Amino acid sequence: MLAAGSLLTWSLTRDDDTPGGGSGGGAPAASSVTVRIGVDAPLSGGLAAMGTGVRNSAELAVRTANENGHVPGVTFEITAVDDAADPTRGAANAARLVDDDKLVGVVGPVNSGVAATLVPALSRAGVVNVSPANTNPALTLGADWASGGRARPYPTYFRTIGTDVDQGPFAARHLYGTGKTKVYVVDDASVHGTTLASGFTAQWRKLGGTVVGAEQVDPAERDFASLALKVRSSGAEAVYFGGFYDSAAPMSRQVRQAGMTGPLMGGDGIFDQQYLVDNPQADGDLATQIGAPATESAAGRDFLDRYRKAGYSQPPGWYGPYAYDATWAVIEAVKAVAKTHGGRLADDTRKELPRAVGRLSFDGVTGPVAFDGSGDAVNRPLTVYRAGGGGWKAVTTGPATP
Repeated sequence: MLAAGSLLTWSLTRDDDTPGGGSGGGAPAASSVTVRIGVDAPLSGGLAAMGTGVRNSAELAVRTANENGHVPGVTFEITAVDDAADPTRGAANAARLVDDDKLVGVVGPVNSGVAATLVPALSRAGVVNVSPANTNPALTLGADWASGGRARPYPTYFRTIGTDVDQGPFAARHLYGTGKTKVYVVDDASVHGTTLASGFTAQWRKLGGTVVGAEQVDPAERDFASLALKVRSSGAEAVYFGGFYDSAAPMSRQVRQAGMTGPLMGGDGIFDQQYLVDNPQADGDLATQIGAPATESAAGRDFLDRYRKAGYSQPPGWYGPYAYDATWAVIEAVKAVAKTHGGRLADDTRKELPRAVGRLSFDGVTGPVAFDGSGDAVNRPLTVYRAGGGGWKAVTTGPATP
C-alpha cells in the first residue's frame, strides 16, 4: 500500500481539464501526480545488453504516455534496479522498490532465476509485477504444474510472453510438418530442458511420430560420441534437444559426423549466435523462440522506429517490445483505477492494480495484450528459426495452440 497522505491523494486533472504530463519523465506539469514504475533487469554483467534494451523499452512507454497525456494528470517515471542476472539480488531489489511510496508496479525481471526471489517478495507486498521475459511455467501454474496440480502461486504476477510449456509442442508440430516421423529426444536434466523435452515428446506421439530413443546428458558434457552412435543406429531423422547452446553445438556436430543428415532442433536455449560460432556446420538446425519478431507487424515496426528516433544506443533486443507492452499494461491499469475513482488515485492504488491488470485487453506493439486466470499472456506466438550462412532466419510464426 502506498503511504497515506502521499501525492496520490491529489486530483488527477488540472483545473482547466487539460491532460497533464511531460516529456520522457521530465518535470511534471502543475497539479500533476508523479508515480513510478520499477524495472528490474540485468544492467551489468553478461546479459547487460538484453537488460538495457528492456529498461529502454519501458522508458519509451513511459515517455509516450507522458507526451500523449495518456492518463490525465499523471506523470510516470521509471526507476531501474540492476539484478545482474543474479537470483540472490531479487529479494533485496524487491524490498528497495516496495519502499518507494510512489511506486505503482514493477516490470521485469528478465531471468526466471531472479524471478524465483523477486516475484514472491513483490507478491507478499501486493505489488503488481509484469515480466516481459520469464518462461518458467511454475511462476504462474505452481510448482506441481507438470503433475496436474496447477494453482496460481503469485496473484500479483503476470507476463506478456509465453512459457516453456509452449515450446516443445510447437517444435513437434513444425518438425512433423516437414515430413520427419522418427526422432531421438535428449535433454540436459534441467527444469528448462526436461520441460521442453516432455512437451515435445507428448505432442510428437500425439501426431503419430515415433521417439526412437531418449536420453539425458550432463550439461557439462561435450563428448557425445556414444550418443551420436546411438542416434545413427536408431534411424532417427532428427534430434530434439532440451538444453542450451553450449551443449547443443558439439552434440549437433558429432551426430552429423556419425552420419545423421537431419537437423538438431531445440528451444530458445540454443537460439544464440554463439551456437553458430561453436558449430559452423549447423546449417539446417532449428530453434524455437518464444514470441514473434517485431518486424513482422506494423505495430512492431512502429515501435522499432520510435525506439530508434528516441536515440537509444543499445538495441531493444528480442524482449524490448514485450517490455514496452508490460510497462503499458501498468500504465493502462493506473488509468483504469483512476477512472473508477472519478479521476483520482487513492492511497490504496497498489492494492487495486493487480486486479486492474488482470482485466486488461488492449492492442500492444506485440499484438493483443490480455491475461488468463493464471497471469499468463493469452496471445502467445512462437517462431521457428533455421540456421544458415552463419545466422538465424525466421521460418514460421504461429500461436502456441493450433
